[in-house]
Amino acid sequence: MRIELTRFRVRDGAAEQVTEWMDFLAANAEAVKETLEPERMYVETIFTETLDGVDYIYWHCVQGDGPAPDVTESSHWLDEKHVEYWRACIDDSFAPVHLTQRVGMMPTRVEEAMTPLV
Repeated sequence: MRIELTRFRVRDGAAEQVTEWMDFLAANAEAVKETLEPERMYVETIFTETLDGVDYIYWHCVQGDGPAPDVTESSHWLDEKHVEYWRACIDDSFAPVHLTQRVGMMPTRVEEAMTPLV
Protein backbone atom coordinates (compact mmCIF):
# COMPACT_ATOMS: atom_id res chain seq x y z
CA MET A 1 0.00 0.00 0.00
CA ARG A 2 1.22 3.49 -0.91
CA ILE A 3 0.38 6.69 0.91
CA GLU A 4 1.30 9.86 -0.95
CA LEU A 5 0.98 13.60 -0.56
CA THR A 6 2.09 15.75 -3.49
CA ARG A 7 1.92 19.50 -4.07
CA PHE A 8 1.24 20.91 -7.53
CA ARG A 9 1.44 24.57 -8.49
CA VAL A 10 -1.68 26.05 -10.11
CA ARG A 11 -1.27 28.10 -13.27
CA ASP A 12 -1.49 31.87 -12.76
CA GLY A 13 -5.10 32.98 -13.17
CA ALA A 14 -6.55 29.45 -12.93
CA ALA A 15 -7.86 29.64 -9.33
CA GLU A 16 -11.49 30.02 -10.46
CA GLN A 17 -11.11 27.07 -12.81
CA VAL A 18 -9.69 25.00 -9.94
CA THR A 19 -12.83 25.82 -7.94
CA GLU A 20 -14.93 24.74 -10.92
CA TRP A 21 -12.87 21.50 -11.13
CA MET A 22 -13.32 20.68 -7.44
CA ASP A 23 -17.05 21.47 -7.70
CA PHE A 24 -17.24 19.15 -10.72
CA LEU A 25 -15.65 16.30 -8.77
CA ALA A 26 -17.89 16.89 -5.75
CA ALA A 27 -21.02 17.06 -7.92
CA ASN A 28 -20.09 13.77 -9.58
CA ALA A 29 -19.02 11.85 -6.47
CA GLU A 30 -20.73 8.62 -7.57
CA ALA A 31 -18.91 8.67 -10.91
CA VAL A 32 -15.64 9.41 -9.10
CA LYS A 33 -16.19 6.28 -7.02
CA GLU A 34 -16.56 4.25 -10.24
CA THR A 35 -13.06 5.30 -11.27
CA LEU A 36 -11.33 4.51 -7.97
CA GLU A 37 -11.41 0.70 -7.94
CA PRO A 38 -9.68 0.23 -11.32
CA GLU A 39 -6.92 2.57 -10.07
CA ARG A 40 -6.59 0.62 -6.79
CA MET A 41 -7.34 3.95 -5.13
CA TYR A 42 -8.66 3.53 -1.59
CA VAL A 43 -8.57 7.18 -0.52
CA GLU A 44 -8.12 10.26 -2.66
CA THR A 45 -8.27 13.70 -1.07
CA ILE A 46 -7.52 17.07 -2.65
CA PHE A 47 -6.56 20.18 -0.68
CA THR A 48 -5.92 23.70 -1.90
CA GLU A 49 -3.72 26.42 -0.46
CA THR A 50 -2.51 29.88 -1.34
CA LEU A 51 1.01 30.77 -0.19
CA ASP A 52 2.48 34.20 -0.89
CA GLY A 53 -0.12 34.77 -3.59
CA VAL A 54 0.56 31.44 -5.35
CA ASP A 55 -2.13 28.75 -5.50
CA TYR A 56 -1.35 25.08 -4.93
CA ILE A 57 -3.23 21.80 -5.00
CA TYR A 58 -2.22 19.01 -2.64
CA TRP A 59 -3.07 15.48 -3.69
CA HIS A 60 -3.28 12.88 -0.93
CA CYS A 61 -3.91 9.25 -1.74
CA VAL A 62 -3.84 5.79 -0.29
CA GLN A 63 -3.39 3.35 -3.15
CA GLY A 64 -2.93 -0.37 -3.41
CA ASP A 65 0.34 -1.93 -4.54
CA GLY A 66 1.02 -3.01 -8.05
CA PRO A 67 0.47 -1.42 -11.41
CA ALA A 68 -2.57 0.78 -11.88
CA PRO A 69 -3.80 2.27 -15.13
CA ASP A 70 -2.81 5.85 -15.82
CA VAL A 71 -5.76 8.23 -15.59
CA THR A 72 -4.78 9.72 -18.96
CA GLU A 73 -5.48 6.35 -20.57
CA SER A 74 -8.95 6.00 -19.06
CA SER A 75 -11.97 6.19 -21.33
CA HIS A 76 -14.34 6.94 -18.44
CA TRP A 77 -16.08 10.28 -19.15
CA LEU A 78 -15.24 11.61 -15.69
CA ASP A 79 -11.53 10.83 -16.04
CA GLU A 80 -11.47 12.50 -19.45
CA LYS A 81 -12.93 15.71 -17.96
CA HIS A 82 -10.63 15.40 -14.94
CA VAL A 83 -7.57 15.26 -17.19
CA GLU A 84 -8.90 18.24 -19.17
CA TYR A 85 -9.10 20.28 -15.96
CA TRP A 86 -5.66 19.03 -14.91
CA ARG A 87 -4.05 20.23 -18.11
CA ALA A 88 -5.80 23.60 -17.86
CA CYS A 89 -5.03 24.20 -14.18
CA ILE A 90 -1.73 22.56 -13.19
CA ASP A 91 1.42 24.49 -14.03
CA ASP A 92 3.68 21.83 -15.50
CA SER A 93 6.64 24.22 -15.65
CA PHE A 94 7.01 23.62 -11.88
CA ALA A 95 7.98 20.16 -10.71
CA PRO A 96 5.52 18.56 -8.29
CA VAL A 97 6.74 18.31 -4.71
CA HIS A 98 6.38 14.83 -3.23
CA LEU A 99 6.22 15.20 0.53
CA THR A 100 8.07 12.57 2.53
CA GLN A 101 5.95 10.21 4.55
CA ARG A 102 7.46 9.76 7.98
CA VAL A 103 4.89 7.40 9.43
CA GLY A 104 1.61 5.87 8.31
CA MET A 105 -0.93 4.56 10.78
CA MET A 106 -4.27 2.85 10.42
CA PRO A 107 -6.09 0.10 12.26
CA THR A 108 -5.36 -3.40 11.00
CA ARG A 109 -9.03 -3.99 10.18
CA VAL A 110 -9.02 -0.91 7.92
CA GLU A 111 -5.82 -1.96 6.19
CA GLU A 112 -7.15 -5.50 5.69
CA ALA A 113 -10.37 -4.11 4.23
CA MET A 114 -8.36 -2.29 1.56
CA THR A 115 -7.98 -5.06 -0.95
CA PRO A 116 -8.50 -4.54 -4.66
CA LEU A 117 -11.65 -5.90 -6.25
CA VAL A 118 -10.01 -5.88 -9.68
